[in-house]
Amino acid sequence: MRVSLSKSDRSFSVAPDRPVLDAALDAGLNLPHSCKGGNCGACRVRLLEGEVRYPNGRPLGHSEAETAEGFILLCQARAVTDLRIEAVELRTPECAVIKRMPGRIVRAQALSHDVMSVFLRLPAAEGFEFEPGQYVDVMLPGGRRRSFSIASPPHDSRPLELHIRRVPGGEFTEQLFADPQALGERGMLLSIEGPLGQFVYRPSDAPMLLIGGGTGLAPLKSIVRHVIENDLPRRMTLYWGVRSECDLYAHDELEDLVRRAPAFHYQAVLSEPGAAWAGRRGWVHEAVLQDFGQLTATDIYASGPPAMIAAVRGEFAGRGADPARLFFDSFDYAPDALERQRTTAATKA
Repeated sequence: MRVSLSKSDRSFSVAPDRPVLDAALDAGLNLPHSCKGGNCGACRVRLLEGEVRYPNGRPLGHSEAETAEGFILLCQARAVTDLRIEAVELRTPECAVIKRMPGRIVRAQALSHDVMSVFLRLPAAEGFEFEPGQYVDVMLPGGRRRSFSIASPPHDSRPLELHIRRVPGGEFTEQLFADPQALGERGMLLSIEGPLGQFVYRPSDAPMLLIGGGTGLAPLKSIVRHVIENDLPRRMTLYWGVRSECDLYAHDELEDLVRRAPAFHYQAVLSEPGAAWAGRRGWVHEAVLQDFGQLTATDIYASGPPAMIAAVRGEFAGRGADPARLFFDSFDYAPDALERQRTTAATKA
């Protein structure tokens, strides 16, 4: 099948069993997207011609009203016929060229019980330009992908740092966590594609509010280091939400950034802390609302699980947050990893 973009002369082919978004990315088209799990709605486009199907039913991030209005979610939609969609390829002078290249693991470091920092050495003769906040896809057999945000800032990205959370039963992450030390020693070679995503730092004079959940910290860390280490005059407040003390894998590094940059403030928020925890408790977005009466004239960057993103999107508007200054990066498991988890749970039940 063929998919054409109504606002340009670009088109690409897609197999009937592949998500339309994956085929677009393979064709080098940087269409709007984020979680790839059907939750965030970032890849919503209007279907002008043709028919699609959703193999797992209507996605959670897509309402019946939106379907009736002719919208589809590219990350979950499969083409039944040729399609014509109303989507804009995000390609501005500031955006980097998407490339596919090898990346060799030169170091892997366990940051916590289920998060690893992986450093990739890219080809020295080939440039890799990206914006703080973007991510790369690791290419797997069968055309499948795993997305990981870049934790390093552009000025300090050789090697490129990724934060990788272990997914129980995950084909890729289980392999990585089996023997982290050996990864660097062997120099495991990956095929990556990027940079991808529109969750990027926007220059402005406004104060910045950054909200991260779990490994959603990675793109925020890239942004924070970019601002601090390039001496950009921005006031930044970062709230990082995790479950318990053992999940604060970057706490010391963030505290060090606070000491280095007076305009940077950081709050850790634990949803299930131990009795000895003296810091903030509860949900991270609720901690923000407790501290900020109004969110007008503030640039807000939120990166983390779909439930956190939905809460920020739904509740911050009531505090005056400008939708045009709300930037989201929704983290979710890949669809096939989710299916394996469901199958395992059903088998053990």
